[in-house]
Amino acid sequence: MENKKTISRRDFFKIAGAAGMATAGLTACGDRQGSLTSANAGEPGGEMTYRTLTGDRVSLLGYGCMRWPMMPNPDGEGQVVDQEEVNRLVDYALAHGVNYFDTAPPYCQGLSEEATGIALSRHPRDSYYIATKMSNHRLYGAGLRGKELHDASVKMYRDSFKHLRTDYFDYYLFHILGTGAGMEEMRGRLYDCGIADFILKEKEAGRIRKLGFSFHGDVRVFDYMLQESGIPWDFVQIQLNYLDWRHASGINVNAEYLYGELAKRNIPAVVMEPLLGGRLSKVHDHIVIKLKQRESGQSVASWAFRFAGSFPGVLTVLSGMTYMEHLQDNLRTYSPLHPLSDDEFAFLQETADLMVQYQTIPCNDCKYCMPCPYGIDIPAILLHYNKCINEGNMPRSGQDEDYRRARRAFLVGYDRSVPKLRQASHCIGCNQCSPDCPQGIDIPKEMQRIDHFVERLKQDNL
Repeated sequence: MENKKTISRRDFFKIAGAAGMATAGLTACGDRQGSLTSANAGEPGGEMTYRTLTGDRVSLLGYGCMRWPMMPNPDGEGQVVDQEEVNRLVDYALAHGVNYFDTAPPYCQGLSEEATGIALSRHPRDSYYIATKMSNHRLYGAGLRGKELHDASVKMYRDSFKHLRTDYFDYYLFHILGTGAGMEEMRGRLYDCGIADFILKEKEAGRIRKLGFSFHGDVRVFDYMLQESGIPWDFVQIQLNYLDWRHASGINVNAEYLYGELAKRNIPAVVMEPLLGGRLSKVHDHIVIKLKQRESGQSVASWAFRFAGSFPGVLTVLSGMTYMEHLQDNLRTYSPLHPLSDDEFAFLQETADLMVQYQTIPCNDCKYCMPCPYGIDIPAILLHYNKCINEGNMPRSGQDEDYRRARRAFLVGYDRSVPKLRQASHCIGCNQCSPDCPQGIDIPKEMQRIDHFVERLKQDNL
């Protein structure tokens, strides 16, 4: 299938409408949404927007549980989830209308399901929807095949019930299809080991209410799942934001194509990465000025959330809200949603066209590449590099007028952001990280490139 077909937002709304898909109604284990500058900061005052595309009344703002707040482990080994803060965030979200919570076995170093289950189980089970995933991509990557992969996947599935303190899942997904070896890996993970049949039987038994899949990567997998799998999908999770709409990078596919294919089939979309791991809230200063000139009262992040929520075929938009200020800002955006006008949609597309001129590395800080066996903090290195580009602190040449200031800002910021023992210089190129990257980043190549750049800055010979 062609993945570069362009359809206007208005045509998408017509397609979705004709199909009946209308609107009803500390540290983090992931990224930070960025500083907020909304003039309306404070308690959200309106009513949450809901969608009923699956028959459930689902909040348009969904809680992505990949980025729960973390704190040092009391025993001195690594980090643990700050459960008290998670409880506070969940309580506040539920009180303000959020009822969809999305997690997965690998999130937050494997701790997200347990933390989410503890927080949610303090509330009536019918007051929220739980989404979790069959995340057997790492099992497959570790070499498990056939019955061994099947048994390990079944154990993962059953462990999710225990961790989430529930006897059924509202929404269940085959996780991150399309990455790795594409079609071959998808078949190995789902069909060759028999786990697809197992999950379908679990749905028939009522332990799974709605079945879907999340997609990154090889578009052939996406098309196969929709056209040839024979599975009646209740929903599909895709990466959708105003940059990826027509400028998807790496292994990803333009969201315009993905959303269009789902809308044609009347399949609701769950949106992930509306902020691109925070990159659309931490944009280049020139972009910030452009957005603020257009609407000074909106946070930079709110533009991205309005974009994602404006499509009527979207069931919910997931946000990994680590801090209360992020939750409140997103609640203001969706309580209620003010959909983009055609003029605003065109404005964001112009903004996206401008953004692609700033060549940042497409890291979304999902931490799928972690832990590095050699202790390298891969996301922190990539995010510092991007931050310097966005803030104009990227030294280009010793002949530049601003070279000295930018050089110092990059090097000082690098040492502050990434401990020396965790910097790119310690990468040996083992490449255990890249196969798990949803954005298709060649991580060893980027580590080598950044390390060489840092060394040249230190020697002052750029």
